Amino acid sequence: MDSDLLFCTVHMANVTQRRSQGSKAGAKQAVLFLLGLAIFAAVGSLGCKKSLTPNDEPGNNGHAQRISFVVNLADPEQNRFLRVGIDLGLENPLPTKGKGGKGGADELPTGPVRDCILSVLSTWHSDALLAPEGKQKLKDELLRALRDHVPELGVREVYFTDFLVQL
Repeated sequence: MDSDLLFCTVHMANVTQRRSQGSKAGAKQAVLFLLGLAIFAAVGSLGCKKSLTPNDEPGNNGHAQRISFVVNLADPEQNRFLRVGIDLGLENPLPTKGKGGKGGADELPTGPVRDCILSVLSTWHSDALLAPEGKQKLKDELLRALRDHVPELGVREVYFTDFLVQL
């Protein structure tokens, strides 16, 4: 009888030790998972922001600015979305941030530019964008609107770097 009690006590101690180790391992896994999720979210949010680095493609003279958008389209029958990346070909380099123009990133008037582009994009229907001449018409309309509403920017070209219509 004493040997059964001893066996039961030893067995219970082993079970308790395994549970303790299992909960520590589970806690470590949970912490690592949450840390990985936080890093993934941070990297993903950086990818969603606009890129303000000059584009060195030929013909742009290094004065292009990349902006990304996701907008609801004006389709009344269904919710449809447009994801578009836009590079702006500018006539002149942008002024730089910082004292005396030293250092800092290019200074794009973000608010007026984004407002102007969003105002144009949100008026379009998916069928018009998917038509063969639709993208060129949209480029022309964006160019006209940016020249009218943000003339100090000197936009001379609009380039699509990403274009996806969700149906």
